[in-house]
Amino acid sequence: MSKTINRIMQVISALNMSARQFDLSIGTANGYILRMQKNNASVGSDVIERIVKEYPQINLVWLITGKGNMFVDQPSRPKVRSKQEIETFIDDKLKSQWSDEKKALLDEILSEINNTKD
Repeated sequence: MSKTINRIMQVISALNMSARQFDLSIGTANGYILRMQKNNASVGSDVIERIVKEYPQINLVWLITGKGNMFVDQPSRPKVRSKQEIETFIDDKLKSQWSDEKKALLDEILSEINNTKD
């Protein structure tokens, strides 16, 4: 069974970082990660907490257990629309609503005309 330190090394590789850069980024002592790997030691919960805080895209369940994907799925970002697209959308909605109101008014007028003929 793979240990957390081995998965941390996989993360470092996936992030294209050196172990030193990773140590600095999570605020651990210089050489901490490599020392833990060399000794096949367990990583403390405080270090895991620092990792997940600094790298929220890392799947905590995977980091601890090895189950699932290394990275969590990122929520899809809403599509950024240009000012022109927004204005066109609003114009289309307004025209549609006005058209519906005109149809309703026309139906009402036709109904009144038909009622006055009787």
